[in-house]
Amino acid sequence: MLLYHFAGAEDLLREAVEVLRERRVTSSLAAAFDPGHGQSLAERVRALWPVLTGSGEGQRALDQALGLAMYDPERHAALAVDAADRFLPPLRAMCPAGWSDERKDEVAELVFAALRGFLVQRRTGGVAGDVGGEIGFAALVRMLEREEAVG
Repeated sequence: MLLYHFAGAEDLLREAVEVLRERRVTSSLAAAFDPGHGQSLAERVRALWPVLTGSGEGQRALDQALGLAMYDPERHAALAVDAADRFLPPLRAMCPAGWSDERKDEVAELVFAALRGFLVQRRTGGVAGDVGGEIGFAALVRMLEREEAVG
């Protein structure tokens, strides 16, 4: 009955992932731009991490969508590409205003890739000593603090 409203199971999956991803992005950005948190890039990234690692916002389904995109990119690549399209502009906006567009792009790509990697590590059991990606995440935040201090 549900498939009646969609072109097929893949269309239903794509739509569901889109809705879940929009919720995740909205919640993450609300945390990152909350005036109650610090406003540096490092502090904003630190504020959005609990949203990304939480159990809400359809996290497991989004993780599975990423897995499908890696397993069968010809069929499911759009499930993963959309995440970058949605997260990169806000990550760029978190960067200090004085940075060049090129620097903002580089740092946003780095942060996005690192966070995605830490989430995959977290969901797949991680590596010895850092199952949750917390050690790597702490290093990312320190790196962002140093990057911002350089100016």
